[in-house]
Amino acid sequence: METETRKLFERYERLFRQALAGEADMDEVASLYASDFIAASPAGVMSGRNDQQLRDVMARGYAHYRDIGTRQMRIRDIRIAPIDGLHCTASVAWTAVYARADLAETAIDFEVHYLVQVRQGEAKVFGWVSGDEQALLKRYGVV
Repeated sequence: METETRKLFERYERLFRQALAGEADMDEVASLYASDFIAASPAGVMSGRNDQQLRDVMARGYAHYRDIGTRQMRIRDIRIAPIDGLHCTASVAWTAVYARADLAETAIDFEVHYLVQVRQGEAKVFGWVSGDEQALLKRYGVV
């Protein structure tokens, strides 16, 4: 499980890098996620399906990241905690780097906790818990 989960996040980081370059294959990005998922943040809890709407929302999200000057999104560390033989949590420590004409290069560290399922030898995200991204971006003057 640990090997498959680490491979999943290596792909996640690579696809995020491609998306920041405007070269994302949204079908490949969507393949990181299970058919259904849950998400929790200070804004509330939501659930969704891995469908065209998810691809559209993710494409708009990546465009927004480019618009606000996101230059890099890299993983600093992954802590994996098994739940059972098929499920684990993956606490991923990220560093996002922003830069624009009106913003000196700014690195922001944050963490997201993912729920991962391994089926047929492949790990997929079926949920995540994140902090208040907008508040963090405001605190650093990114938005």
